[in-house]
Amino acid sequence: HVQLVESGGGSVQAGGSLKLSCAASGVSRCGMAWYRQAPGKERESVSFISRDGTTAYADSVKGRFTISRDDAKNTLYLEMNSLKSEDTAVYYCAAVCARVYWGQGTQVTVS
Repeated sequence: HVQLVESGGGSVQAGGSLKLSCAASGVSRCGMAWYRQAPGKERESVSFISRDGTTAYADSVKGRFTISRDDAKNTLYLEMNSLKSEDTAVYYCAAVCARVYWGQGTQVTVS
């Protein structure tokens, strides 16, 4: 049974920082990713980290966000700095295995 539980969302002023966490269970040897969905917009990819630690970022977050994983803790992270109002969205954790598994999302609001 796969379970992904995000935490760490909240409200922050522009220029501030947040760190999201995703506790994963029931998945192993999968790539992991963060997606986000703003009101009225489609879900978009934010960042991806492969099993070997290779990372990729959307152009809109490069240099501001950092994805990491701690496989010993089965936890995925997204450190977000220099937040902008356009970063406001529900952020979803995803496990990219033979299929994609999704968390329930955590709200990030930047004002």
